[in-house]
Amino acid sequence: MPKEMIILALMDGLSQAAVLFLVALGMTLVFGVMNIVNMAHGSFYALGGYMAASLGIWAASHGASPAWSLLILPLAAIIIGCVFGGLMETTLMQRIYQKDPILQLLITFSAFMIFEDLQRLVWGTQPYFVSEIVNYLGTVDVLGITYTRYQLLLLPGIALTVFIALRSFLKFSSMGRQIVAVSHHREMSTALGINVRRISLLTFVVSAVLGALAGALASPTVSWVPGIGGEMIVLSFAVVATAGLGQIEGALIAALLIGLARSFTVYLLPEIEVLVPFLIMVLVLLFRPQGLFSVAQARRV
Repeated sequence: MPKEMIILALMDGLSQAAVLFLVALGMTLVFGVMNIVNMAHGSFYALGGYMAASLGIWAASHGASPAWSLLILPLAAIIIGCVFGGLMETTLMQRIYQKDPILQLLITFSAFMIFEDLQRLVWGTQPYFVSEIVNYLGTVDVLGITYTRYQLLLLPGIALTVFIALRSFLKFSSMGRQIVAVSHHREMSTALGINVRRISLLTFVVSAVLGALAGALASPTVSWVPGIGGEMIVLSFAVVATAGLGQIEGALIAALLIGLARSFTVYLLPEIEVLVPFLIMVLVLLFRPQGLFSVAQARRV
C-alpha cells in the first residue's frame, strides 16, 4: 500500500470516527443512565443534518458569509435536540422506562420509523448538500496530500472537545454527579432527593443534541437523502456494542477503531467495507460479550 494512500486513509478514518463518535456518545449516554437502547437515535442525526442544510441554504440565499455556518451547525443541533429530543422524552420515553427491554426496543424503533416519514414529508426525497463552509475553510497539505481543514481539523477537534466537556461535566458539576448517581441506582437516587425525571429529561435532550450535532457537522460533506439515519444508527450501535454499553471512553476508542478500519478497507477491499464494523463487533463480542471496556458485573457512565 503506497505511503500516500496510507496517509489519505488515516485522514479519512479520523474524519469518519469523529462523526461516528458523536452519534455513539449520545446513544451510550442514554443507555448508561436509563438502560435503554434508543433505536430512534439515528433520526436525530438525520434531522440535524437536514436542519443544518436547510439553514445553510437559507443563509446563502440571503447573502450570508459561509463563516456563519460555524454558528448555524450547532444551532441546528440545539433546535433538533431540544425540540424532538424533549418531545420524545416527555411524551414517550417516560412511559416505557420500567417496561420490558424488548418493548422499549420496539417502541423506539417505531419512533424511528415515524421520524423517517416526517423527514420525507418535510424535505422530500431530493438530496440536500451544502458545502460552502468546507470550501471557506480551505485545505491543508499533509506530507504531500491535500485535505480539507474542515474534515481533518474541525471535525476531530469538535469531537474531542465534546468528549472532554462531557467528562468534566459528569465529574465536576452537581448536575453531572446526579446523572452518574441515577446511572448507578435509579431508586436510591430518588430516595436521596434527586429529581430523577428532570435528570432523565436532561440526559435524553443532551443525547439528542449530540446525535443532531453529528448530523449537522456531517451535512457539508455528505449528500443528505432519506434513510441516512438508519445507516448511522446501525454503525453507532456497532461502536457502542464493541466498546461496551454505557462506556464513554470506550466509545471514543471504538469509534476510532471502526472509522480507521472502514477507511483502510475502502482502499484495500472495498467489497467488504460495509461488513467491517460488524465483523469487528462480532469478533469482540465472541471473546468479550460485555464489550472491550466493560466489566460483566457493573455498568457505568
